Amino acid sequence: MPMPQEYFQASKDFDAFLAETRDVLGLATRHQTYTVVQAVLLVFRRRLTVADGLAFASVLPPVLRAIFVADWDISESPQEFEGRATLTSEVKAFRQNHNFAPDTAIEDVAGVLRRHVDEPAFDMVLEQLSTEAAAYWSVPEDARDSIR
Repeated sequence: MPMPQEYFQASKDFDAFLAETRDVLGLATRHQTYTVVQAVLLVFRRRLTVADGLAFASVLPPVLRAIFVADWDISESPQEFEGRATLTSEVKAFRQNHNFAPDTAIEDVAGVLRRHVDEPAFDMVLEQLSTEAAAYWSVPEDARDSIR
């Protein structure tokens, strides 16, 4: 069997994702962008069981999938989803001295991510999780139009 195209293209696709996310977030560097993306993914992961997290990871592009599962302490119990303001504060607190996440970081990353995944498969996995999980990755309709 030949190497799957998604692995062959992984670095190029991740570079495109980071560049687009950097522009949407209004950041200056890939390093700043990486920190925000990692924070958004890990804040979400903290609220999932291992089984739900692996289901979610299965619909991510390869490099984002690796970031999502890297260094996961699967012995920790999932946290509760809280309001958007609390989740955003948690994103901003991740590596705080190197984090330039705007207040819209979760929505911004979600909007770009949706353009880099199989969106129907992504939504199908979210539907199998919780309404809070789906809400975390929701993007307002007016924002969807402006980011496509």
